[in-house]
Amino acid sequence: MAKCIMVQGTMSNVGKSIITAALCRIFAQDGLRVCPFKSQNMALNSFVTEDGREMSRAQVLQAEAAGIKPDVRMNPILLKPTGDMKSQVIVNGEVLGNCPAKEYFKMKKSLVPKILSAYNSLAEKYDVIVIEGAGSPAEINLREDDIVNMGLAELVDAPVILVGDIDPGGVFAQLYGTMELLNEKERKRIIGTVINKFRGDISLLKPGLSQLEALTGVPVLGVLPYMKLDLDEEDSLGISSETPDGISHDLDICVIRLPHISNYTDITPLTLHPAMGIRYADSVRTLGKPNLIILPGTKNTIADLKWLKDNGLYDAILSANKEGTAVLGICGGYQMLGEVVSDPLGVESDEKEECEGLGLLPVKTVLKKEKTKCQSRAKGVGAFEGVDLLGYQIHNGSTQVSGARAFCILDDGKEEGAVCGNVYGTYLHGVFDSGKPVSVLADLLLNAAGKEPVNYKMENAFDHRKGQLDALAFTVRSSLDMDEIRRYVG
Repeated sequence: MAKCIMVQGTMSNVGKSIITAALCRIFAQDGLRVCPFKSQNMALNSFVTEDGREMSRAQVLQAEAAGIKPDVRMNPILLKPTGDMKSQVIVNGEVLGNCPAKEYFKMKKSLVPKILSAYNSLAEKYDVIVIEGAGSPAEINLREDDIVNMGLAELVDAPVILVGDIDPGGVFAQLYGTMELLNEKERKRIIGTVINKFRGDISLLKPGLSQLEALTGVPVLGVLPYMKLDLDEEDSLGISSETPDGISHDLDICVIRLPHISNYTDITPLTLHPAMGIRYADSVRTLGKPNLIILPGTKNTIADLKWLKDNGLYDAILSANKEGTAVLGICGGYQMLGEVVSDPLGVESDEKEECEGLGLLPVKTVLKKEKTKCQSRAKGVGAFEGVDLLGYQIHNGSTQVSGARAFCILDDGKEEGAVCGNVYGTYLHGVFDSGKPVSVLADLLLNAAGKEPVNYKMENAFDHRKGQLDALAFTVRSSLDMDEIRRYVG
């Protein structure tokens, strides 16, 4: 059976996912068969595997770091929030149903056999499993039924690294306070602490490190510098809304930060093109006058469509398009661009409702309980004529198109998406990952703006991530006491 090591954090967004990816990369570079594992993940960024099952993109990135294909066993439980108090529960890549938080907490212990089955089957195949926790192990109100932090560590007998984030301040209180709230049995599992996102002179930090070691009784395994990497965050905590001030790119690309935004990782490849400046907006004030507005995916299309209307962005997007701004909708964003979105079965909420769309595309969407989940290959048409497209689909909607060009032609010959003038809609997530579609889009927008195309050979997102993962592994390897970590991994 595989050896294991677990990465827990003092809170969300301290860097657990990235450090887990780094350890996967390091062990793989050292010639070990390694894979990631996270028993339960709450995230709206998801991916479809080759066998048509759904898992978190964070574990997909970690699998990529390990040099292996994504497998739903690496993320047996995925929770996709549909509202403040309810989530879609996905077990082993298949939808179990929508569940209120209170009901899920009552049932989650019953999922332990599925978690252990997934873990043990991986442990038979690999040398090392790098496990990622969720949130904080010091959430003492959740300790009794924990299946993702110390509860899981006990089930699989995992040594634990505790990570704190120094960037917002208070990292010593984070680490010491977390350990103080653990019981004695849990504290014994922690082999050391890591301070992440440090900026400045480390010599000024050293007196505090010695005191922290004395207080906690475990070593500081290392201090990681603040790293600027083009690697996707696990969730939307990693993005922020910005004003258009100070943009120095030829093209201003504005992504609408929807309340239930999902798979915003679709946008990442655009950041690699030198002409494109990418920013997020959640109000009319921050929308500005961009060259392109992107409506990304969403877990709750109708609720986010209502949000657009309530805060004025609905009218502002229509006005911007009339003045020449192009609009692109992906998945839920594509549905919003149509004439109507209806939910007769209450798929997204308890209410069976219908909502008027932006009306920029002649399409109508009906939400259905059956979820489309597949990887797709296609050929672009129109502006993207002949461009090879590779992506995946995750949606509950069935969309009827009338009087619009297709966005692309799938390998099975079916038309996909819709285009009218400078408005584009598609269900394909990851459509820009191959690089070529980014160059085509940039030239299209530059031409519309009366600017010269940029002669730039786009690196595809897959190769770019490999380089970023190697850079991450180099920094983590040189900053942490890897000999101590290897000692516990065995």
